[in-house]
Amino acid sequence: MKLIDKPSQTSWSALMQRPKIEQLILEKTVGDVLKTVQQKGDQALMQYTREFDGIELTNLTASSDELNAGSEQVSTELKEAIEVAYANIYAFHKSQQLAESVVETSTGVVCWRKSLPIEKVGLYIPGGSAPLFSTILMLGIPAQIAGCKELILCTPPDKNGNINPAICYAAQRVGIRNVFKIGGAQAIAAMAYGTETIPQVYKIFGPGNQYVTKAKELIQQNGIAIDMPAGPSEVLIIADESCRPDFVAADLLSQAEHGADSQVILLTDSLDVAMACMLKIETQLEELPRKALALKALNNSKTIVLNNLDECMEFSNAYAPEHLILATKNARELAESVMNAGSVFIGNYSCESAGDYASGTNHTLPTNGFAKSYSGVSLDSFVKKITFQELTQEGLNQIGQAIETMAEAEQLFAHRNAVTVRLK
Repeated sequence: MKLIDKPSQTSWSALMQRPKIEQLILEKTVGDVLKTVQQKGDQALMQYTREFDGIELTNLTASSDELNAGSEQVSTELKEAIEVAYANIYAFHKSQQLAESVVETSTGVVCWRKSLPIEKVGLYIPGGSAPLFSTILMLGIPAQIAGCKELILCTPPDKNGNINPAICYAAQRVGIRNVFKIGGAQAIAAMAYGTETIPQVYKIFGPGNQYVTKAKELIQQNGIAIDMPAGPSEVLIIADESCRPDFVAADLLSQAEHGADSQVILLTDSLDVAMACMLKIETQLEELPRKALALKALNNSKTIVLNNLDECMEFSNAYAPEHLILATKNARELAESVMNAGSVFIGNYSCESAGDYASGTNHTLPTNGFAKSYSGVSLDSFVKKITFQELTQEGLNQIGQAIETMAEAEQLFAHRNAVTVRLK
């Protein structure tokens, strides 16, 4: 992890660069996968699973027997932990289900809005070295609350062609029955276009590596909605002398262990704090089973000492991190200055892992600077909002002349006439 002491603001842009695969190569590779799956369906999915994952599949569908068998392997302790997370995630997302108002904008003109579920949604669940069963809760629970009719789940199997038991259990816990053993960009293609086995959906959710993220971006150009560009994980921590260096180090490593293309950033106004945190990282790193992956991510990561906390927040808002941790004395006050972040964790005891699993907020968040314009997944992500209006004759009399005048100014005379014939 590189240490940069008091860099000039002119160098900030370079310091904010995320690790990236060469974009032209990435786009061509993923584009070829999408095209082939669209043309060849299940055959292409089998081919890519063999080519990319070294797995020979004979069936893409996880049967109910397979899901039951996997669920039975999950320990009572993990099931109880999932129940704690389920309850909190459900409570937080249920609170977002608000009644819409009916508004009389003019006498005889009534307008309102109604939330309706997206009927068919696809969930992508990473399942390689870190099977993210928690993401099923984060996506499946709001989909449940929203009332989505059809949920399709794709997740890569292990080398024996089996789905991780915790993924089986979590899928059943949120009521998902259509589970398919396929991962990577090819899974996104399958849900986007449909194959002989996997149904087409209207919107695709879920995090993934840069291949998955690029696939989501490309299928969006073909009219399939996505939740957001959610690529490799990242965290930025702002810390001062009141922080616990061991806590800071643990949070940085918790994101670094996601993968080689993850990135972690520490900002502080104290060189002493920077050195103390980096020392704790070295100590804790030695105890991590995923040390090799974390080391690769740390090579893309930085500790930056700035002049004060205001500068730290300015840097953070420009970087727009997926996760932002405020380990400072006046963390709640500093949080008022946050403009761009996926999710914010306030104070020394608000570890990022809480949001990943069980505090209740959603962990599917915008990365790569997209927090400047995207929100994380919420209940609203699973609904579309339709507006309604009803005009009485008196209502049309109230606003009709204004409509006629505006339509004529735009030279849309048929628009004007639709009012005129009624007024006459």
